[in-house]
Amino acid sequence: MLAARARRPLPELFPSKPVEPDLARRMEGRYVHLGESIMDLEERQGKLTMLPARRGYQTELRRLGNHLIVDDRLAYGEEFLPQEDAIQTGLYQLERRDIPKPDPAPDQWAGLIGEYGWDYDTLYILEKDGKLTALIEWFEYDLLTEESRDVFRFPDDGLYDHEPAVFKRDAKGYATEVRIGGVAFKRRPIAGPTSGEAGPVFRIQPLKPVDELRRQALASRPPPESGEFLKPDLVELVKLDPSIKLDIRYASTRNFLSAPMYQEARAFMQRPAAEAVVRANRKLKALGYGLLIHDAYRPWYVTKMFWDATPDEDHIFVANPQEGSRHNRGCAVDLTLFDLKTGQPVPMVGGYDEMSERSYPFYPGGTSLQRWDRRLLRHTMEAEGFTVYDFEWWHFDYKGWRRYPILNLRFDEIRSRK
Repeated sequence: MLAARARRPLPELFPSKPVEPDLARRMEGRYVHLGESIMDLEERQGKLTMLPARRGYQTELRRLGNHLIVDDRLAYGEEFLPQEDAIQTGLYQLERRDIPKPDPAPDQWAGLIGEYGWDYDTLYILEKDGKLTALIEWFEYDLLTEESRDVFRFPDDGLYDHEPAVFKRDAKGYATEVRIGGVAFKRRPIAGPTSGEAGPVFRIQPLKPVDELRRQALASRPPPESGEFLKPDLVELVKLDPSIKLDIRYASTRNFLSAPMYQEARAFMQRPAAEAVVRANRKLKALGYGLLIHDAYRPWYVTKMFWDATPDEDHIFVANPQEGSRHNRGCAVDLTLFDLKTGQPVPMVGGYDEMSERSYPFYPGGTSLQRWDRRLLRHTMEAEGFTVYDFEWWHFDYKGWRRYPILNLRFDEIRSRK
């Protein structure tokens, strides 16, 4: 604009570009200098995201020639030169390390972790690398210094320069608000105690009675499709690998509609997708984990029941029956991790089928261990050809799902066709 005002030739602009997905995945990890953690890099939905190790802004790294440059709405200009297992800055070289498995967060912080404030000003309280941390305005991370059980203090710079954060707890020990600078940030409803799989089942009030939804769905027909499709070859996961565990929520009342959808607790997938799940399970065994399946192939009529039962504002968590679900094609799976030693599900940031932002695969809250386990699940599944759904950390779609038709077979009909 200054050049235009002075009627000088306009400067040549060199816009940055997104980092190539393969490079972004290779660069994921923790970067250290002289043994001190400086930052973490993480590939998020095609973007390379930089997270500060202690305090600072979350920003995006983009490609500019041979360099990477900080370039997003909040910051621009800092450059990095990617190298083999390192990146070079103008001052020094940062060595790449795998992010180690974190220790569990201290028990006394469990009642503090969550969301506070309003839609337009949300304050996240989380545990990060052994420190209670505040995420402010969705981008600034500040490590809090503990002064007492319920009083913490912000660092000497940032949006809340040296302010105390005073938590107020209820009789069960869970914070109902945090007061900062004279302002009370009330706990947000979706950010209750981090329940994970051990917590209560998420439930909604269906828009219609379940029996009515079932009758209407069974009387309907899947949308017509054109083109050539592969012949379905649905196989049962546990028959390929008996060490895979099942917790088929829709064969019980432990689901968001509080009613059985399936007559049997079984999990089928198209053979290539099922074999990929088996490979992922074998990789996880070496780390002390196994796969726990919540759902796999789903008849189309059940997808229609979910859609018709769910309010419009939560439709991002259920598939539109007019388009069909990847589940209907036998190429999607809902799953989590379980601990091989205990046999128990691994707690995640949010629970299965929870219709809140905690279900997003890159939701920033919770504990370091919960986010590490969530990331391990995603990386393991992605390495076998799956892609995580944007709004559900547990839902993975297998590559080539478009090549299979929408199916409306019940489980007993699958067996009868074998």
